[in-house]
Amino acid sequence: MKYPDYYNNVKTIKLKDSLSNFLGVFENGEIEFTYLDIVKSAGHSCATVAGAYITTLKALEFLYPESLPERGMIKVEFNDSETNAVTGVIANVIENITGATVIRGFKGIGGNFVRHSLMSFDANIEGEIKFTRQDTGKSVETIYDHSSVPQHPEQMLLMQKIMQKQASESDKLKFKEIWQNRVKEILIDNFDNPEIVRLIK
Repeated sequence: MKYPDYYNNVKTIKLKDSLSNFLGVFENGEIEFTYLDIVKSAGHSCATVAGAYITTLKALEFLYPESLPERGMIKVEFNDSETNAVTGVIANVIENITGATVIRGFKGIGGNFVRHSLMSFDANIEGEIKFTRQDTGKSVETIYDHSSVPQHPEQMLLMQKIMQKQASESDKLKFKEIWQNRVKEILIDNFDNPEIVRLIK
């Protein structure tokens, strides 16, 4: 399986999962998500998927500055509806990482390890997404804005040519390169750019 090299350079997200520990899935319940893991689950890599990944990473770093985040112990609220625009795509990424799900999620074992109803939508919050620790109540809201990493001027033109079946092979290759380079700029080159992910504490 071949994929862009920069995926390997994106910071990983490490967590502790009590359910995984209980079932002997991962030693000590420690689990690590790479950007590649999320891309495989999402089926694509774009500014939205990258934003959901880096937003979750930044939120978890704030909530757990001195310990591993507790997967399955994080409540996630969106200010948008589940079916609006790309909210569902973002929610799927965050669900994979945090374990938080809507009512269809894992019901637990003997009242333990419950994952369902930890994710909700149409919340009355200031930011776009709110992450809350279930053990301490500590929370942070996030706003993701990738406008400081503009699209390549040829991106839309090349996309239109491809969709209209008028693109050459070189056009298709150039589009792929342009598309992934922007994602790389968000995840690697602008990782510490405070304009990309703003935390409301």
